[in-house]
Amino acid sequence: MESEKTNVVRVGSRKSELALIQTNYVIDSLKKVYPDKEFTIVSMTTLGDRILNVSLPKIGEKSLFTKDLEDALRNDSVDFVVHSLKDLPTTLPEGLAIGAVFEREDPRDALVLREELNTHTLSTLPAGSVIGTSSLRRTAQLRGSYPQLSVIDVRGNLNTRLKKLDAPSKEYSALLLANAGLQRMGWGNRVSKILPCSEIMYAVGQGALAVECRSDNEDILKMLAPFNHAETYCRVLAERSFLKTLGGGCSAPVGVSTKLKHEDPQYKFTIDGAVWSMDGTTKIHETLQLVLPQIKKTQKHKLSPTEETDCKKLKKEENGAPKGLDAVLELNRRITERESNLNCEDTRSMEEIASLKCPIFCGLSENSNIPIDVIEKCENLGKELANNLISIGALDVMKVTQDYIRSAAAQKS
Repeated sequence: MESEKTNVVRVGSRKSELALIQTNYVIDSLKKVYPDKEFTIVSMTTLGDRILNVSLPKIGEKSLFTKDLEDALRNDSVDFVVHSLKDLPTTLPEGLAIGAVFEREDPRDALVLREELNTHTLSTLPAGSVIGTSSLRRTAQLRGSYPQLSVIDVRGNLNTRLKKLDAPSKEYSALLLANAGLQRMGWGNRVSKILPCSEIMYAVGQGALAVECRSDNEDILKMLAPFNHAETYCRVLAERSFLKTLGGGCSAPVGVSTKLKHEDPQYKFTIDGAVWSMDGTTKIHETLQLVLPQIKKTQKHKLSPTEETDCKKLKKEENGAPKGLDAVLELNRRITERESNLNCEDTRSMEEIASLKCPIFCGLSENSNIPIDVIEKCENLGKELANNLISIGALDVMKVTQDYIRSAAAQKS
């Protein structure tokens, strides 16, 4: 490969400002560990970026924001791609895998109000106030909890949506957006309120950055391994397993909330999942808990923020590098030596490990920082939650939603 010969790593990214900020964050992190590497960005416009006059579910395509980037991976135009994890389907194209998920930012949604309404909340906005969102998940929850408000589709990147909110026409009273994206853009001052999960549950994988690569590219997988954040991995794996088993996605209002709490010497893992009808009046919901042993193979670790705590912004030193990289460098050394990071025993034989080139869990490559039994328990927890919801009618609710979308699309055409 030419990029290997020249020591250049080609990084795929969407062209939006937020996507490039996220991509540069990943590159800056990698540069501190691999200073001999040269990283170059290959940016492109995806289908989801090109079609802005149709709501996302009505477009009828999967992988709206990822397919073009994944095509570049598969034809060897780029070495890895940076995504918002919530954009990635739970089943990836053959030959591709998520090599790392970086430490998660605050996954909750944020309410962004017009300036003259900034003292309000969702419950105090005047009846008929228009809330803009492109998400069925947000739409259903708003309609169920705040039937006095009007919910209208709004498309475009963050810059475009905020311009629509601030427009003199005053078409929108507020927007619901991912808090993590606003914080990464440096627009935290626009957040009127961060919405707790008791009010709005978030999307699967929201707030996490994923790095996708070819599953047979061992050099890239090894490069990414130190950044595959253990706590984040456990949470998003359970979430993606839940969604994959449920069979939902952009075509159904599905929300989650996960918490991973350290209760020495163990961890209590809680996952909430729900499915709504389009009008929000029907909600199928359940909560499961799991007790996990030490979840890292090394002894020291740092918990991700839960959705009910203050979010951790992208912390940087004066030179722009993320804090704690000394720890990452040390972890990288241990992974290279392999035998020194096995404080928690992996029960598989060497033959079994050798036979698994790149084990995949809902699109996520195996995290070398976590014992395999913990990974399997997290995946099974998501499956169990989904199956419990299915047993009490979730699929019936989802079918009604999908029929509604197909009908609305047919009428529009």
